[in-house]
Amino acid sequence: MVKGASAGEGLGNKFLSQIRNVGAIVHVVRCIENKDIAHVDGAINPVRDVATIHTELILKDIESIDNRIKSVGKLTKSGDNDAKCKFELLIKIGDYFNKGNLIVDLELSDDERLKLKSFFLLTAKPVIFVANISDDILINQTSQYYESLSIYIKKRK
Repeated sequence: MVKGASAGEGLGNKFLSQIRNVGAIVHVVRCIENKDIAHVDGAINPVRDVATIHTELILKDIESIDNRIKSVGKLTKSGDNDAKCKFELLIKIGDYFNKGNLIVDLELSDDERLKLKSFFLLTAKPVIFVANISDDILINQTSQYYESLSIYIKKRK
């Protein structure tokens, strides 16, 4: 995925719509240098790459939430109690997104989690990080790229 995917860059919307139906997201993050394989951003930086993906997922989810707020907002005016609860949850989620957070990290009640599933948000999915490293890194157990990724992931938890 590339920067701008939420707006259609690269495989963009096609890719994002496909992962909407998965149970979890696996990030395979490049942590090795190879002069024969160009990086889309010009240099290897696993933390930047993960942050780019998170940003694109958040942007796509914000678009989805904004659309739902409009449609559910209309139902709340008719006095629909379920719509009112969904609307409040959508506003809560929107506020959380605007702080740059992934929904998977948001503390929600069991009832809110159940409602959240019906939104099919990309950032509500569990994430598994896989560091793509070389055999040399496995043997020597050292890599600035792997270390920076590891620190970033630990800070998220």
